[in-house]
Amino acid sequence: MAKSKIFYVEDDATLAFLTVDYLEQFYDITHFSDGAEAVKNFHKDNYDLCILDVMLPKKDGFEIAQEIRNANAEIPILFLSAKSLKEDRIKGLKLGADDFLVKPFSLEELSLKIEVFLKRSSKAPIVIQKSYEIGSFLFFPNDYCLTRNAEKVNLTERESALLKLFLDNKNEILKRERILTALWGDDDYFMGRSLDVFISRLRKIFKEENSVRIENIPRIGFKLVME
Repeated sequence: MAKSKIFYVEDDATLAFLTVDYLEQFYDITHFSDGAEAVKNFHKDNYDLCILDVMLPKKDGFEIAQEIRNANAEIPILFLSAKSLKEDRIKGLKLGADDFLVKPFSLEELSLKIEVFLKRSSKAPIVIQKSYEIGSFLFFPNDYCLTRNAEKVNLTERESALLKLFLDNKNEILKRERILTALWGDDDYFMGRSLDVFISRLRKIFKEENSVRIENIPRIGFKLVME
């Protein structure tokens, strides 16, 4: 089944990278960083849903929405904004937006809203839950949890993302900078300290698994070893 096509306009490079990286698991997502470029390209494909940042260079999200609505009265439109002003919400809804999500938001919440809007237009993707075997554990990245017999270990979103990144690159060295950029979009010192905490927690979870270990590669990064 073909993936639903998402039209995404966001000028914040870090947020756009993280959002696209997450959503492209389920959707065919096309990203634009400025309003004029986005409007120029909207008519070149048949999209199923639009995600528009409000504050954009050249043309803002409201102007883009107006042009989209003039061409397509049915396509769902979701606004993203750093503002929570009532006036902005009302303006967006009057332009025909389906919802208004205030930054910062969780990617899970965004994904759930997308699914709701696509279901209304019968375009919802069939998402198959992929699981991973890690020693005696089963890992379900979409549910942020590990299970072993009747035991369940809940993970945070970033712990789950980190573990999935390790599993997708098992027995390979992952540079510290690559991990930080994938999880946070940056590799500064404070995020590095958070990464150390997450790895420590994962090591505790798997401490009884003789075939699983996370190795520290000095001055380079880490490696998930599975034997």
